Amino acid sequence: MAAAPYPDLIRAAGLRVTASRVAVLQVLVEADDHPRVDQVIERVRGAGVAISTQAAYDVCEALRRAALAQRIEIAGGPARYEARVGDNHHHLACRACGTVVDVDCAVGAAPCLEPSALQGFVVDQSEVTHWGLCSSCQQERREAIA
Repeated sequence: MAAAPYPDLIRAAGLRVTASRVAVLQVLVEADDHPRVDQVIERVRGAGVAISTQAAYDVCEALRRAALAQRIEIAGGPARYEARVGDNHHHLACRACGTVVDVDCAVGAAPCLEPSALQGFVVDQSEVTHWGLCSSCQQERREAIA
């Protein structure tokens, strides 16, 4: 998401500007780790903005509905949020530590991104999660074996 004043982005999305919305959006824009809601709360509070757990969930969902954030639900893990929206990117997820990183959408003829039978649906987005081990977890495993 391009750097723009957060209140302006919130207002342009049709939402009322509040301190908690500004703080949560800033956390999401600046994050590179797809934070869980508890991590969002910790960072917002660390910036000096008071926020309750319920308010954090409400703000994350309001930003999602306004297309300023995206909820990522990696199987077996808690919901995470990010401010990278609208580009149909995908994710790499580490099976060991839970790290989630962005990966740009495949270009050209990508297998399995179109359903074999649409069954009346009009597809507007595909979500792909690639699973494996991140470099840190691979190194830990190599060291444990050695």
